[in-house]
Amino acid sequence: MSDHTVLHVKGRVLVGPEEVRDELWAVDGRISYDRPSGARDVRTVEGWVLPGLVDAHCHVGLDAHGPVAADVAEKQALTDRDAGTLLIRDAGSPSDTRWINDREDLPRIIRAGRHIARSRRYIRNYAWEIEPEDLVAYVAQEARRGDGWVKLVGDWIDREAGDLTACWPRGAVRAAIEEAHRLGARVTAHCFAEDSLRDLVEAGIDCVEHATGLTEETIPLFAERGVAIVPTLVNIATFPRLARGGEAKFPRWSDHMRRLHERRYDTVRSAYDAGIPVFVGTDAGGSLAHGLVAAEVAELVTAGIPPLAALSATTWGARRWLGRPGLEEGAPADLVVYDTDPRADVRALAAPRRVVLNGRAVG
Repeated sequence: MSDHTVLHVKGRVLVGPEEVRDELWAVDGRISYDRPSGARDVRTVEGWVLPGLVDAHCHVGLDAHGPVAADVAEKQALTDRDAGTLLIRDAGSPSDTRWINDREDLPRIIRAGRHIARSRRYIRNYAWEIEPEDLVAYVAQEARRGDGWVKLVGDWIDREAGDLTACWPRGAVRAAIEEAHRLGARVTAHCFAEDSLRDLVEAGIDCVEHATGLTEETIPLFAERGVAIVPTLVNIATFPRLARGGEAKFPRWSDHMRRLHERRYDTVRSAYDAGIPVFVGTDAGGSLAHGLVAAEVAELVTAGIPPLAALSATTWGARRWLGRPGLEEGAPADLVVYDTDPRADVRALAAPRRVVLNGRAVG
């Protein structure tokens, strides 16, 4: 037994949606369901316990203008941590955030490298902006730099068309995804509109971000191929404001954005009902604040996803999808404690009693 503090967590430990234990111990930063002997300093926390929450679309190291300094990135990560988010799938950042995983007091981060976009077809200072002939090379580069994910920009406003259009030819995206898979990386893509979805899915993509353009034609295709979506509904809520801002210059685009927003809940519910895997992501770090994971879970419930499924989308199911452990024996003791049962009301997620990271209470 080390001299480190042992944390005794009592109450209702939600190992899975239905598997509940009465207690666990955090010993040397790891979960144990066996009472340790010889511990010199045991501290106790009581409540309803979940695995550390997952934000599967979060940009640490990025703000509305591009990359940020390390101290700003640190504040972003701390804000997410204190909201209970202890595992982040970074969905594209121009900042090198590998140092975050060296810090025991910050959430674990699964990096997707830098966004890959078509030239002049994305937010300035965010992405590598390239042409299709270079897509395979840049995907290979980011696959090697990241932690098993690559992020494409699948569609964006085309100023000549005055609306959202697909960014990549079908052949280019197929070759790029094949190269990522060869290198052991999964691929996701930003997609607001309808046009790019079939080509991306048939090319073998693993996930689509936002996915507001899903229709009754493409939903069965996603379900058949097992392509996940991360709806980021707290971000989609900004579409009316964006539409107003672009009305004068791009009226077709503005109308399109409003229509995507109006049907957002129906889109997500239809995807879930069809069997498409749905996960929680906030899109924090661009123009959105960090720490919104509870609000996103609540939005999924508003869309019609059953509360237990929405909870799994940020806990047990999300961790399994990302290949990271939950509250298993020997896993890192990353967990969140609440006053009430979050399965009964997901709004409990907005008020964590205690956040435990690597076996230590933080925040």
